[in-house]
Amino acid sequence: MIAIKRKISEQIADILIKINADSGINADTVEAMLEYPPDEKMGDLALPCFKLSKVLRMAPVKIAASIAESFSVDSVAKAEAVNGYFNIYLDGEYLANKVISEVRAKGERYGAPELGEGKTVVLDYSSPNVAKPFHIGHLGTTVIGHSLKRLHEFAGYKCVGINYLGDWGTQFGKLITAYRKWGNAQLIEAGGIDKLVELYVKFHEEAEKDAALNDEARAEFHKLESGDEDNIKLWRWFVDISLAEYQKTYKQLGIEFDSYKGESFYTDKMPAQVQKLRDMGLLKIDDGASIVDLEPYGMTPCLILKRDGSTLYPTRDIAAAVYRKKTYDFDKMIYVTSAGQSLHFAQWFKVVELMGYEWFDKLIHVPYGTVSINGEKLATRTGNVILLRDLFTQAIAKVESIMEEKNPNLPDKDKVSEAVGVGAIVFYYLSNNRIRDINFMMEDALSFDGNTGPYVQYTYARTCSVLSKSADCGECALKITADEETSLLKTLSRFEEVVREAINAYEPSIVTRYILDVAGAYNRFYHNCSILGAEDESVRNTRIALTKAANTVLGNAFGLICLAKTEKI
Repeated sequence: MIAIKRKISEQIADILIKINADSGINADTVEAMLEYPPDEKMGDLALPCFKLSKVLRMAPVKIAASIAESFSVDSVAKAEAVNGYFNIYLDGEYLANKVISEVRAKGERYGAPELGEGKTVVLDYSSPNVAKPFHIGHLGTTVIGHSLKRLHEFAGYKCVGINYLGDWGTQFGKLITAYRKWGNAQLIEAGGIDKLVELYVKFHEEAEKDAALNDEARAEFHKLESGDEDNIKLWRWFVDISLAEYQKTYKQLGIEFDSYKGESFYTDKMPAQVQKLRDMGLLKIDDGASIVDLEPYGMTPCLILKRDGSTLYPTRDIAAAVYRKKTYDFDKMIYVTSAGQSLHFAQWFKVVELMGYEWFDKLIHVPYGTVSINGEKLATRTGNVILLRDLFTQAIAKVESIMEEKNPNLPDKDKVSEAVGVGAIVFYYLSNNRIRDINFMMEDALSFDGNTGPYVQYTYARTCSVLSKSADCGECALKITADEETSLLKTLSRFEEVVREAINAYEPSIVTRYILDVAGAYNRFYHNCSILGAEDESVRNTRIALTKAANTVLGNAFGLICLAKTEKI
């Protein structure tokens, strides 16, 4: 569709320049104004002429009529002026030959924009806090981050996925304190990360009764930072237990990371950045703490060191960014975290700029909304969480029961159930605009009706079933005879535009909504057009080719949102 829109825009621009040579209008101007009408009866593309009225000094109705008088492009079957709009109807067979041949030629690369050649993107996502299990609140950073990684890889970027583990900070002082007071090795080895969480929750319960526990925790963390051997040994043990648990979830999601360097990795890299801040006169003492004053930039101070000299998140993030730039020489460094951390990122991004690092504008924070459970905010310390492993288990079990009823002889039923069950949760989450807060409702997430993951995976399986019963017609003649065919072609042709839009907006839900569009268009085509039973050979071959194209596009799009391709359900 991009090439078609460009050709149309160039001709319209030529017509408008003849109306007013001094208007400054060009093909880029026109292309940016082209819209997809909400109703196909109003055209496949439309140019609203109202914005051109002032520049051309002509009424919108007259502008649209003037374009219609001279317009002629081979990909367009009909074009007309209607109430100030110039409406364009694409030629179905032209579209079929262009889209289907391009899908055949590019295959797994169909829809991939060539944006990232020679460029590197580093993505910091998932990044759970060690000693806390994955819960539904961690799903956002994990699947949004990995989707953005796959989108950028699809567009030709070299991508580095970093799991910046929260393996440092005062919480480890709390955990060490709790372990020594109420834990033991045998208990932790048997219970794993769940027992670590119990200790963490118990610490906060007891700290409400005895505030002195918080002082003990701060002291233990300071000892950890200072290299105390016993504390380091405990800390490493906690990290190993946590990673073993996290890997189970990543495997279910099909996610692998290129680096697991957590906050602790930067312990010996922070002093150089703190000293640089001192040398530049940016570091100030405020009530014993070391800060960078950001009041001139409309922000509260950025804390660099606590009163006891311990580091904070900004200190580690600055050191990590400097290391990553030296190591990967990134063109973009993307951080996927909750919107609640937006001020934190704005602060230390500004500090990086003030430190003179020219790449400060390559740092990008991608925020997402909060998740609540039936309106209640998630909190590990109070135990108000839904663990991802439990959520996945419930979803898989529900799929298994459906499979047992509808297709008991399905091969690899366990694998399919896991793919569909986990996919249902991922698709539900990525169907929402990332910045929206989500009130997680179990019934909605696990629904197998409507615009859901199982629905689109079933559609993909449907295309596989049709293709398994047909022979590839190769470079056969194409014959378009139904509106549903043209509608599907138009939807498939938009894939590259969708990918570009999703990358530019850092918004996976754009792809998710597009997948629903493709599934809807294919299912309307499937139900209303006989495919294998079509009597005319050219019609039959065209519909098989359309099914193959839909299969390719769905498969490519699934890969961009961490959704498994299911050939049979």
